[in-house]
This record gives sequence, structure tokens and C-alpha cells, in this order.
Amino acid sequence: MNLPVSVSQKELLDVLLNISPVRPVYIWGAPGIGKSALVEKFAEEVGMPCVSLLGSQLAPEDIIGIPQIQDGVSAFLPPKMIAGKDPYILFLDELNDCSQEVQKAFYSLIYERRVGEYHLPEGSIVIGAGNRSSDNAIVKTMSSALLNRMFHVQLKPNVNEWLAWAYEAGLHPFVTAWTRSAAGGRAIF
Repeated sequence: MNLPVSVSQKELLDVLLNISPVRPVYIWGAPGIGKSALVEKFAEEVGMPCVSLLGSQLAPEDIIGIPQIQDGVSAFLPPKMIAGKDPYILFLDELNDCSQEVQKAFYSLIYERRVGEYHLPEGSIVIGAGNRSSDNAIVKTMSSALLNRMFHVQLKPNVNEWLAWAYEAGLHPFVTAWTRSAAGGRAIF
């Protein structure tokens, strides 16, 4: 997939701040470059809890719920993990690693921010992420119906931004020295 928008770590936070409140954002990128950590940082910066679902470990009923009889009719009750009362960030990690059935279960959750009769609290934000097939990661093709429900960006790590974070986070000097050396002044990811 050729993505028209490539962003660095800092640019991703701007995209999430400006686009994700109105349209779900999907972050593509290599394994281990910090997609999940950046979503958690975004949630922290906007003061919202982050609920993460790992697509590769879900079944459809984990999203749509299990039917129960209420007043003589069946109703699907949303899973506790997504049935919050206050706005939150719903992070769908490894979305392109889940089965087609699970991807279908996400359609209304991503586009309409609802599961059955349950609607995410007003102000909730949906963000997805996954690896690319070019990374030799385990990925499955996402249908156009799912792809079209999101704004897509490709995360391209920036060594200088990463090093600034590493110094602030107190990573061991051996790690930052190796990274500076390996980068040779250019991006190494």
C-alpha cells in the first residue's frame, strides 16, 4: 500500500490531535518503532484513558458481545473493556493481523463508534495501528470497507526525535551512543 502521508513521531501526535477527533486514524509502520507507545503518549497528553485491544487475540464476540435475553428479546451487550461511560481512546492494535470476521466486527465500531445499541461516549477517539506486509510481519489484507473508514498515515521514525525522547526517558547511554553511531547522521529505521 502506498500511503500519501508519512509522518515522524512528533508529526504523528499533531495528526492524532487534529484528525482523530473527527475521523479514525490508522498508523502503518515497521514492528517495534513505537506506534503503541505514541498512541499512549497521545492519550496521556489529551488526558484520556487508553483502552487497547490487540486484534490478533480477538474473536468477533469480543467486540460485538454475547446475546442475552432482556424483556423477551435478545440484545447484544457490549464487552466491559469497551463499555465505558466517559470518553476514552480506543486503540485497535494489530488490526490488520486479525481475522476477516474480527475485522468485520470492527466496521461499525470504527466508523460509527458503536457496537450494536451501545455508542462510545461522546468525545471518544478510535485509533488503529499495524505493520506493513513489506516488514515480513504477520498481516492480513484489510477489506476496502475497513480501509475506507480511516485516515491512513505511515510512521517513519526520525532518529533525532527518538534520541531526544531517549535522553528525556533516561535510556542507558550505551543505547543512545549505539543509535547515534549506527545512524551516522541519517535515519536507521
